[in-house]
Amino acid sequence: MVVIAAPHTSNWDFLYLFAAAYSFRMSINWLGKDSLFSLILSPFLKYLGGIPVNRSKRNNMVKYIADIINSSDQFTMIIPPAGTRSKTDYWKSGFYQITLAAQIPIVCGYLDYKEKVACLGVSLIPTGNVRQDMDRIREFYCGRNGRHPENTSRIRLKEEDANRQ
Repeated sequence: MVVIAAPHTSNWDFLYLFAAAYSFRMSINWLGKDSLFSLILSPFLKYLGGIPVNRSKRNNMVKYIADIINSSDQFTMIIPPAGTRSKTDYWKSGFYQITLAAQIPIVCGYLDYKEKVACLGVSLIPTGNVRQDMDRIREFYCGRNGRHPENTSRIRLKEEDANRQ
């Protein structure tokens, strides 16, 4: 499965994610910018499930992750779809494309700082109808509070706007 981690507004999300995964007894994988994976930290971060990504060039990450998922008995990828802790107008669609390619569910997960809870919620297998699938995701995340609510990104994919034309 791919677990959406939203809203992602703080560096603390990373530490709380591991605490939540431990309490849920989940083994997780996550993507991180390759600059985090220094010679010293790389073995440790990979042990924690990290997969380095060079964000400066296109590298067909969707196919790469879908291939890993399809060759695994059990694989859980955590993806913060905003791709940053700052406010954005659009989520990145990689999580959606990976789940379509691998035919696995999207699970909506969150850390709600106001309520002080970590939760896994709605699960859906994407239909290919981006707007309909995203409407379900938007409904689930309504009222969820990141550490810095002012940095919460708009829940929308560019593909939704492109499909209107």
